[in-house]
Amino acid sequence: MSRVSKNPIPVPSNVEVKITSSEVSVKGPLGNLQQPITDNVSLEVEDSFVKVKTLNESKHANAMSGTLRALVANMVQGVSVGFEKKLLLVGVGYRAQAKPNNINLMLGYSHTIDHAIPSGITVETPTQTEIVVKGIDKQKVGQTAAEIRAYRKPEFYKGKGVRYSDEVIVLKEAKKK
Repeated sequence: MSRVSKNPIPVPSNVEVKITSSEVSVKGPLGNLQQPITDNVSLEVEDSFVKVKTLNESKHANAMSGTLRALVANMVQGVSVGFEKKLLLVGVGYRAQAKPNNINLMLGYSHTIDHAIPSGITVETPTQTEIVVKGIDKQKVGQTAAEIRAYRKPEFYKGKGVRYSDEVIVLKEAKKK
């Protein structure tokens, strides 16, 4: 069995986990999420812990047990606390403005970029150069942040572009004559 799947998942008191033969659903104060279960992995709820067990000793079952454990742990954290990614806009004239269903980006192009926000995700702009992406689904939050970053990745001579708040950009030295 996978070393990751051996660790039980603690479930807070305000989170409810329901397991059927084909999927697991997690419901909490921020919302609810579902995840399908493969045939060779089973889940059990014991004493406010979720335990993952393999039904056979194949490599695929071992790999899927660790993957399913990580997905369920992310679901529990998402419905109880939520996830967020912070982005910074670095550059002269780079601005962002959040609207209810999209975000308006000015990133040095001749036109503005309107990026549509998927359902279940909220985007805030505390300042014109900060973007905070929040949601209960870790994959959707990360994907939305990556799509916004892809419009203008940080370049490595001046450091201009859209970057994650914890990202370190190592600047290159300019060419010398």
